[in-house]
Amino acid sequence: MSEQFTRREFLQSACITMGALAASTTGVEKAFAASSTSINTSGIPTCDVLIIGTGAAGLRAAVAARKKNPNLSVVVVSKVMPSRSATTMAEGGINGVIDFSEGDSFELHAKDTVKGGDYLVDQDTALKFATYAGAAIHELDYLGMPFSRDSKGRVDKRYAGGASKIRCNFASDKTGHILTHTCLDDALKHGVKFLMDHHMLDISIDNGRCEGVVLRNVRTGDIAPVRAKSVVLATGGYTRVFWNRTSTPYIATGDGAAAALRAGLIFKDPEMLQFHPTGVCHGATLITEAARGEGGILLNNLGERFMKRYVPNKMELAPRDIVARSIEMEIREGRGFGHDMEAYVLLDVTHLGKEKIMRNLPQIRHIGLLFENMDLVEKPIAIRPTAHYSMGGIHVDSLDTMATPAPGLFAAGEAACVSIHGANRLGGNSLCDATVTGKIAGTNAAEYAAKADFGTGKRLNDLTLKWISHFKEVTGSGKGNVNDMYALREEMGAANWYNMGIFRTESKLLALADKHAEFQARYDALRIPNANPVFNTAFTEYVELGNLLLASRAALMGATARKESRGSHFREDYLKRDDENFLKHSMVTMDESGKMHLAWKDVVVGQFKVEERKY
Repeated sequence: MSEQFTRREFLQSACITMGALAASTTGVEKAFAASSTSINTSGIPTCDVLIIGTGAAGLRAAVAARKKNPNLSVVVVSKVMPSRSATTMAEGGINGVIDFSEGDSFELHAKDTVKGGDYLVDQDTALKFATYAGAAIHELDYLGMPFSRDSKGRVDKRYAGGASKIRCNFASDKTGHILTHTCLDDALKHGVKFLMDHHMLDISIDNGRCEGVVLRNVRTGDIAPVRAKSVVLATGGYTRVFWNRTSTPYIATGDGAAAALRAGLIFKDPEMLQFHPTGVCHGATLITEAARGEGGILLNNLGERFMKRYVPNKMELAPRDIVARSIEMEIREGRGFGHDMEAYVLLDVTHLGKEKIMRNLPQIRHIGLLFENMDLVEKPIAIRPTAHYSMGGIHVDSLDTMATPAPGLFAAGEAACVSIHGANRLGGNSLCDATVTGKIAGTNAAEYAAKADFGTGKRLNDLTLKWISHFKEVTGSGKGNVNDMYALREEMGAANWYNMGIFRTESKLLALADKHAEFQARYDALRIPNANPVFNTAFTEYVELGNLLLASRAALMGATARKESRGSHFREDYLKRDDENFLKHSMVTMDESGKMHLAWKDVVVGQFKVEERKY
């Protein structure tokens, strides 16, 4: 397991300078009792490379930074233990071409990725990514990741949706969980330090350059600045904007994207949110695409294998956006089971046999028993699409660096958008995205930190004091009702799902804009009736809800402006893809007044012809 540190132990063991700020470790009031208007910048904790997030992207970034320069202090910060990251929930596999005997190639992987993303993918990025993905599989295998093996002892692989060849390497149906522990072991081996139960509140950008972050210790309530020569944001996605209809963990609240917006950075393609075809009917937890990759079939209430109606050549292994829409159409047209939010179709793997299910799909059998009280060895399971992945994220300039436009700030994994996935991510591409981009970000963050000095800390000082004041304002009155916050969160999720979910229209999106204005007003009026900073999880949830509202607004702006259908973004009032006007990335920014602005950036087109996506 990863090491646990108190704030003092973290600062000391990571070779971080302390000074006066370290004199207190208990409570917001004491932390800055000496000065209510400023912070002695010579006493602000510092480290060379600070990484936010302990999924695969964060862990690979940490190891890469340490390997690039072992003399640098590298610290990974997380709200939760690494075993609770979104990476651990990835089941099906990790794409990467390591077997060329059946005609597969890096170019084919890139082509499938570009086509699967409905040509919103930057093609130069896709080609590099496919090459790096193959190398990542070899590296993970070398690290000792216990992949499933075929009869010849080679890393086993299966089909994933939208792929022209079999290249999804897997470890049973627990690939993400096993990958996480492999990467965590490697991070510990390389001397990476971990700071658990700390929540990033904001990023400080001063004179265009990143100088550090504001952290809140969830255990003690301390709100404190940390200066860093470079920062890597590996904070994951934001699909909890749909709250109770998503397969992602409760921590997927867009903390990195929201902080980036507040810091004046670009949120790229925020409207591109993926809906996975197969979540359990009750709870939306994922039933892996591997179930279909192994031969599972989808059935409606007539007993029909209905995907033949939509994509007869690919059936259940069409890209996720197509399969998700097909399931919803079956339900809409009366060929599903159940009603309203509990409507569903069936996923049948019984014909695979118990032996194969227990060998390759044991986790989803457990999920079926847990959430639906049924054994998918014996009968089909009720499924319905669930929000799953964020193709959009913090804009980074290039896959070569994973650097944002702010020097010293990098992003990786689902938090970043270098446009590998475009408008729809292919199954199996997320884990290799995290491992590939994490390594690149960590390497370049270390290279930058080795030549950089620390910023002045002035902006960081202001942000920290602002958050301390905000905590007092929100909690100090002793009034308020946390149930109001939870009700708002539920309503936000439902409104986003109904109006900005799988099927979108102008009228729905405009109605949602009105709802968002109402939600924001209600959020601004919320108060948390607990002034005790120690383990004040209600305040944590309050901050997360604010981030989700911000991410929702950005997604809504992109979805309203993109008057076409492309990948996961499906407009029933604009059914065709419009390459003339929208072969572009949406680029959302926010000014200091909180007003959002939208610009566009051309997609990089290369050797793959932009054509109608047919399967």
